Amino acid sequence: MEFGVIDILVLSQALWRLNIWNQMSQFPPPRPKTAPHNNNTNNSYAISALDMEISDEEWERLQKALDWPGPDDEITQLSLSTSPVHSTFSIVGLKNSYKVGEDISVIITARDHNKNLKRYGGDFFKAKLFNSKLKASVYGEVVDHRNGTYSVALVLPWEGQAQVFVRLEHSSEVVKILKKYRESSFPRSHYNGHFEGPGPNETRISEVVQCNLKWGGDGSWRKGNCCCEYKNLKTGTVWQCERPKKLSCDKLVHHSRGGLESPLKAFENQLFTKKLTNVAIPGDKININVLPNTAGNGTMERCRSGLTTPVPAGFYLKDKEKATNHKKKFNSSQMGNCLKNKIVYLLGDSTTRQWFEYLERNVPGLKRMDLHTPRTGGPLMAVELKNNIIVHWKPHGVPLRFIKMLITDLHYIANEIDEIAGGPHAVVVFTIFAHLVFHPITFYIHEVAKIRRSVVALLSRAPQTAVIIKSGNTAGVKVHLVTSNPIVFLNNFLSCFLLIIFMVNKKIWGILIYLDVWQMTSCHYLRENIHPGPVIIANEVKMFLSYVCPI
Repeated sequence: MEFGVIDILVLSQALWRLNIWNQMSQFPPPRPKTAPHNNNTNNSYAISALDMEISDEEWERLQKALDWPGPDDEITQLSLSTSPVHSTFSIVGLKNSYKVGEDISVIITARDHNKNLKRYGGDFFKAKLFNSKLKASVYGEVVDHRNGTYSVALVLPWEGQAQVFVRLEHSSEVVKILKKYRESSFPRSHYNGHFEGPGPNETRISEVVQCNLKWGGDGSWRKGNCCCEYKNLKTGTVWQCERPKKLSCDKLVHHSRGGLESPLKAFENQLFTKKLTNVAIPGDKININVLPNTAGNGTMERCRSGLTTPVPAGFYLKDKEKATNHKKKFNSSQMGNCLKNKIVYLLGDSTTRQWFEYLERNVPGLKRMDLHTPRTGGPLMAVELKNNIIVHWKPHGVPLRFIKMLITDLHYIANEIDEIAGGPHAVVVFTIFAHLVFHPITFYIHEVAKIRRSVVALLSRAPQTAVIIKSGNTAGVKVHLVTSNPIVFLNNFLSCFLLIIFMVNKKIWGILIYLDVWQMTSCHYLRENIHPGPVIIANEVKMFLSYVCPI
């Protein structure tokens, strides 16, 4: 498990060892089509491969790297889907005791509701080792053998007792449904546009209309010629709002999230019930005895870019994350010293806002400035004058499921990076995941490609700038709708897309830093949450700081 930051060149090897590539199924995104040259139609917005800045070679690599097995056809009987009741796990060759650093092997056997062995793979299982009393846990990599069986290698990193925990996150049948709706034109997530302007007799009038992303021919929320369109000149992204009845298109002032809508049919709904999704499976839930290992566990290195990453690379013990191959310890005063004379740009969503809030609470003297913006919507800024520290947090552009906020405060990450001068004093952190799971993968690739272009330009003009990519969190508690259920699966799916897109650009190999919090948030002994608790946030931020200021 990767708790730390690793050089993007090493990342491909780490992903392979983590079996992300082995567990991702045949989800090839549709190749973007060249926009038709028809001046008489304005009903669709097609993106060409050239516009997306993704080469044919990159596209092929994306498809191969994100292969995921599964059923050839959608099932029509619930009994044929993977059952969390009849699927089991067992520990291979269980011994009376082990030593710290040894491994155990776990076999997962998937069965349907008729207790029959599944003949194909694609189930999304998660596995970990934990001890609630010790507040300890470590992630296990799951290998899909594509025949209904899965294996897990779990390292025993702490002294005491440990217990295996395996959960069926999504059946292979559910994953197939997620694939189908991921690229569909069904508008699963709705948004509101708030228009304001002058009315009769010196009054102010306002109107609220529906808005959404305009993307592709078949995957587009579109209203023909009825609507206002807002195209970002740098990224090419088009946002579309229904035309207000009384106000003109230039009177769009605020943006807010709308409702969620499920495309699921009656039978598909049954596959998404709480009894079948995110459920622990039975197995050898016994205490494993782990004895001290007098031989030791190797030496520790300074945190640095390009550090070779073992699997797992870290674990929790007594609520503190322990890296297996490098040191990282930060108290409040050390955090302040680390950030001295630094400008930190935290870009993305509410998960990077949690980092801002943690720094605000824990860096001595760091105070939030009143920018007259929503406390949770931002943008936000905090300063510490003695050590000349400035910390920004800004949400990324639409689509964004946030509270009502000024549309002028929502900027695409690529555009924000283009406005940063950079230098040895600049630290840029960005994440782009959870809010994009409701939209086609091709749009996500387009956005990441634009960010990549901006990062390359930033590092070209200011190569000493620290640029850190933060992965997506797991989701945890889910709403019973396909609109929210995919967050767990697709955050991981999008993480892989982002990494591959950045890896293929040799100009930034060995410069970028990647902070993998996907497993950090999914292996903790507490219930998963897309907004993890203070313990996890503290460990995330300290890991981030250990690469800004190696100890």
